[in-house]
Amino acid sequence: MGELQGEKELRKAWWERPLGVFHRVEDWSIALALGGMMLLPILEIVLRQFDSGISGNSAIQQHLVLFVAMVGGVIAAREFRLLSLSTFTAYLKSGYAVAAKLISSSVAVFVTMALAAGSWRYVFNDFSDYETELFPGFPLWWAKLILPVGFGLLALRLTWQSGGRWWMRLIPLAVSVGLFFTAFHEFEEYEAVESFVWPFLILVLLATVAGTPIFVTLSGAAMVLFWGWGHYYADEVGPILALNLYDLVKSPMLVTLPLFTMAGYLLAQGQSSQRLIRLINALFGRTRGGPAIVTVLVCTFFTVFTGASGVTILALGGLLMPVLKAAGYDDRRSIGLLTGAGSLGVLFPPCLPLILYSVVASTARVSISLEQIFLGGLLPGLLLLLLTIGYGVLRQPKVELAEERSEFDFGNWVAELGRAAWGAMGEMLLPVVALFALFSGYATPVEAASVSALYATILYLVEAKWIRKVSIAKELPGVLAECGLLVGGVLLILGVAFGFTNYLVTAMVPDSLVNWATANIESPLVFLLLLNIFLILVGCLMDIFSAIIVIVPLIVPLGLAFGIDPVHLGIIFLANLQLGYITPPIGMNLFLASYRFEKPMSMVIRAALPMLVVFAIGVLLITYVPAMTTWLPGWVLGDG
Repeated sequence: MGELQGEKELRKAWWERPLGVFHRVEDWSIALALGGMMLLPILEIVLRQFDSGISGNSAIQQHLVLFVAMVGGVIAAREFRLLSLSTFTAYLKSGYAVAAKLISSSVAVFVTMALAAGSWRYVFNDFSDYETELFPGFPLWWAKLILPVGFGLLALRLTWQSGGRWWMRLIPLAVSVGLFFTAFHEFEEYEAVESFVWPFLILVLLATVAGTPIFVTLSGAAMVLFWGWGHYYADEVGPILALNLYDLVKSPMLVTLPLFTMAGYLLAQGQSSQRLIRLINALFGRTRGGPAIVTVLVCTFFTVFTGASGVTILALGGLLMPVLKAAGYDDRRSIGLLTGAGSLGVLFPPCLPLILYSVVASTARVSISLEQIFLGGLLPGLLLLLLTIGYGVLRQPKVELAEERSEFDFGNWVAELGRAAWGAMGEMLLPVVALFALFSGYATPVEAASVSALYATILYLVEAKWIRKVSIAKELPGVLAECGLLVGGVLLILGVAFGFTNYLVTAMVPDSLVNWATANIESPLVFLLLLNIFLILVGCLMDIFSAIIVIVPLIVPLGLAFGIDPVHLGIIFLANLQLGYITPPIGMNLFLASYRFEKPMSMVIRAALPMLVVFAIGVLLITYVPAMTTWLPGWVLGDG
């Protein structure tokens, strides 16, 4: 028996060793790509001082974004963290869960294989690229190969993850073959093709409910619509979607997205949270509501640079809960404050959703610069921040704390404040560096993001080397892979969503929505109220990145039809999603708080209700006082 167990362990070790090597290759490749994206603009800044530059620098950075999108998506699949619209499978029992997994996997494998095949046709049918070079000695088509290779790896990984046994993994392959045969069959009558549209769309819908990744939902729906109603042959649809994904990298602002996210992840890796808590506690700890102020400000800071409120709740909940409990807050008040504060920061630059909104809005032919959207979010963000702080201060129990009983020593306070400020100096300067580089005029938005990422990298290296004394070579690739996982998952969705949006525009769906809305809704104020209700529901059902990618191309034309400023519309959009995060019964932050603090959902919902009211007041003010959003961009940039 012992020998048999030893053989099993040996086989397991043999199996896992090459797989572990491949995983390290994935991590290192995305780390090097992010490093290249950071260093190229820095080098460009330096060379510009000597009236020189890097030939093809912009194109190289854009193709590095494409590489990060594909490899990040593959890593997200590896970690079972591809973004999905549905949480339905979490409530299924084992047998039903297996059936749902097979349905979602079958559609996912088919769609991903179709994207791989379409990408291959796109790369090798575009003969003009064979003579085009990305930079001397490096043909452009080599860079494009990441499309079919990435989708091929995704298909393999999704097939492997479809079940724990071989027969379960063969089912998605068999279904894919059947779907391929149906889709690529040459029908004699076009009406026969149209008869398959609704069955295919229903299959994609079932797979979505069963938990298939959102990039599969969007690309699968786009394939069916182009094929069935768009009068394209099946073998033409894949290259069209690949072309849309490739066109994504041409957006000049897109490079800033992974760079600012990289800065946030490097910052969050160390002990920045402890240093910031110490500093803010030194500033406000003795005032009424001081612990609430500490909680709100620290949560806001980390959401700004990680771009995800869920990360803030999971990472900082354990650190901040004792701070609130020590101040006399009970579990209910503490959890309510943390659940709400976790979504603050989305409106402050350089938060990832702001950048993503400006990029996606361009698909609706609306030009919004980073400077405009960053400035537009400042005052609304401050409003929500102050409202949350005010609630936290008013809700602090009237108990006499030990530090309040002790005599105030100004000298000791100044000394502690000085030590805390010195310790957190690096973290405090990061937003200053980012915003100065962006608004000073000395750097482009991409270069400003690069400077921020370099600054965060230096902070990380100093702390890892001399404070935490960890192996940078072992830790850094994992941190950057985590960053690439988030960015890649978002960019992958964004790329295939361009194809879906392309079909909607071709079919004039946004125009139809505008005509219906203008015919049935007379007042812009009524439209904004209905929009608020709709977006709160969206915030409950979808993560913020998916919501931006799917919903923004539809609502931007509606906003323009009612004369709403695009920047104001964007801030309304993001503020409502923040509110949706804590709206019962299915707001995402409610689930995360329940998981993090090990409390039943009913208790978390009751705890978050006061914060829901606070956020609702803030969202209504942001919606109906447009000057709060538009005044600062107009004053600083001279746009109005």
